[in-house]
Amino acid sequence: MPAATIDEYLAELPEPKRSTLAAVRAMLLEIEPGLTETIGWGAPIFKFNGKNVAGICAFKNHLVFSPQSAAVLEANASLLTDYVVAKSSFQFAVDQAPPKSLIETLLRARITEIS
Repeated sequence: MPAATIDEYLAELPEPKRSTLAAVRAMLLEIEPGLTETIGWGAPIFKFNGKNVAGICAFKNHLVFSPQSAAVLEANASLLTDYVVAKSSFQFAVDQAPPKSLIETLLRARITEIS
């Protein structure tokens, strides 16, 4: 049965994936305390004013962060040269969270985009 909450999602992950994604979650909530948390497409989604602004997910060999916007990633491509980037997400190591400054830049850009 899929997780119904982000706490359940994280609890199902092995270390170090659990603590790395928990660190990204903490960053997001510290950067923007007004975020609401939900599960969408089987993974943690963070919303601002009812709109998706960030998502995190665990895969077998990597973790993913998505600002829920290809345009945000394109506009910040110079900050993502050390990552594997897809259309609207980027991969990072299972044992090392991206820098808070990167998460903040992407989150603020996405909030600006939807405002």
